[in-house]
Amino acid sequence: MQVALVTGASSGMGKVIAQQLLADGLHVIVAARRIDRMQDLADAGAAVLTLDVADQASIDAAAATIEMRHRGVDVLVNNAGFGLYGALEDVPMADARYQFEVNLFGLAAMTRALLPGMRARGAGRIINISSMGGRMYTPLGGWYHASKHAVEGLSDCLRLELKEFDIDVVVIEPGIIETGFADVLGGPLLKYSGDGAYGEMARNVARSTAANYAPGKGSSPQVIADVVSRAVKARHPKTRYVAGKYARLMIGIRKWLGDRVFDRLISRMAR
Repeated sequence: MQVALVTGASSGMGKVIAQQLLADGLHVIVAARRIDRMQDLADAGAAVLTLDVADQASIDAAAATIEMRHRGVDVLVNNAGFGLYGALEDVPMADARYQFEVNLFGLAAMTRALLPGMRARGAGRIINISSMGGRMYTPLGGWYHASKHAVEGLSDCLRLELKEFDIDVVVIEPGIIETGFADVLGGPLLKYSGDGAYGEMARNVARSTAANYAPGKGSSPQVIADVVSRAVKARHPKTRYVAGKYARLMIGIRKWLGDRVFDRLISRMAR
């Protein structure tokens, strides 16, 4: 039986991905800071671990436990992450660094901790949950988009490094998914930039984001869980999967029509 680890499994896409992999017959380890929010997954048969991907000691402890109890993992789903919005000059550098600690360095550290076991077995699959935001951009999202662009670049390089060990690296690029993303994003955005030079833009972006992520407006997290399931089952998975509302559209506009057209389109949300 394949063993899979899903980080950030206490809510949203991570929880649904874990549920899908359990249904697919994998032995699933779920990890997050709040283990109480994963009791339903434990009841369904998942192994539960406390994990803070921004804390190296927590990563080392989780990796040691996984090695001792499960002898490593076959599939790593790096899902833990969040969105930090605010003008570049308004967001404190400590908060910007934390965005990268979670979205990029935590992903990399978790991967580093589990790679030796995958290499020893000569097989493995690393699935990094990026975003359509890793291929495009929105106003006041500089730190978030920078972190997701970095995930894309890191994943491409890692794919080449690990090819000779038969370890696949897959990037998933979700569009608008019905999770708590807008709630996490909106508060800090208005706190940092709601009353300053970027106040009108911040209020408009917050309002637009809340509308786009309102119940019934986005795609179900199951859409992403199904894509992860396909990537795990595929003999030769794609390097990238794009799924969820607006993802293909927005990435396509940026790619085929260029930055200036995309700038005009995306700037409308800030008016």
